[in-house]
Amino acid sequence: MDGAGHDGPVTADAASDPWDAVPGQDRAVALLRAAAAEPLHAYLFVGPPGSGKDRAAAVFAGEILAAGTDDPAAAARHRQLAADLQHPDVTVVRREGASIQVAQAVEIVRLASLKPVEGARKVLVLEEFHLVADATAGKLLKTIEEPPAGTVFVVLADDVPDELVTIASRCVPIEFPALSDEVVAAALEADGLSDDDARRIAGAAHGDLGRARLLAADERFALRLAAWRDVPARLDGSGHAVAEVVAELRAAIDDAAAALQERQAEEAAALEERIERHGLRGSGAKSLEERHKRQLRRLRTDELRMGLGEMARAYRDELLGEPGAGRVDAVGTVLDAIWQAADALVRNPNEELLLQALLLRLSPR
Repeated sequence: MDGAGHDGPVTADAASDPWDAVPGQDRAVALLRAAAAEPLHAYLFVGPPGSGKDRAAAVFAGEILAAGTDDPAAAARHRQLAADLQHPDVTVVRREGASIQVAQAVEIVRLASLKPVEGARKVLVLEEFHLVADATAGKLLKTIEEPPAGTVFVVLADDVPDELVTIASRCVPIEFPALSDEVVAAALEADGLSDDDARRIAGAAHGDLGRARLLAADERFALRLAAWRDVPARLDGSGHAVAEVVAELRAAIDDAAAALQERQAEEAAALEERIERHGLRGSGAKSLEERHKRQLRRLRTDELRMGLGEMARAYRDELLGEPGAGRVDAVGTVLDAIWQAADALVRNPNEELLLQALLLRLSPR
């Protein structure tokens, strides 16, 4: 489960409600609480990145497995290992390419056929299934509709494209709307931030609580926002200015990774300690390393989206503050160029080329 500190593993505390890790999703949590003891064969969690659906999948898996024992200590162990994505009966399937292809579908069918290791149930979490290929969906349809006894599917998707409609029709849908700025800010205030800081960071996190917490720990966050807001004033029509600005923005994104890497180091140490305490064989280090790499890639995309949004606000404020005909049209042209660049991020473009092309387009003529 992915994200730059977004929807990664949660920490289960025996003295607290595991669902506290999924704030602002009361309806989804209520449905999943009721379902955990006697789960159906498949669930589809739909919501944007950072909405909490990944965290909810980890908690739900832990509750499903904990429901199979009357021993409080064993139940706590199930919850913790599921939260860490280290439980032998919780398998997370992530795409290996640009989309989920037939070869992965064959592997999912095989995994579904295996018996649980510890109890009567196992959970297969299928990530990013909005990127499923049409042929893949057909290959999985029968298995998801009628899985082997004891297998529960939790399918995660940002939305439901045409390729996912048939699978969606076989699952229990659980909606995860984007978190409001108010929910994110309240959580940050509960963490100890001031009201002003919480609201400012919530606005930059775009409904992603994990990213908001990462930004809250980042002392250079305000400097990066200022750098993006300064872009319009620094462009003079020359390629040299564009190259210089792009280099500085990319260096700022590199700097932003420091807070995440510190958190990742803490997570790796905590995981090692928990594995040793619970006696789980196999370190899980490879899986954790791969997830951390994905988190770093996601962070760069999030930083670019945040920066482009801040730059758009700067242009809007500058152009609408100037008198004269055509200013509204100019705002529309500039914002359209910026949002086109933001939309292109889903294709994982070369950062430098994307920013250079955009800033050359925005440079004064």
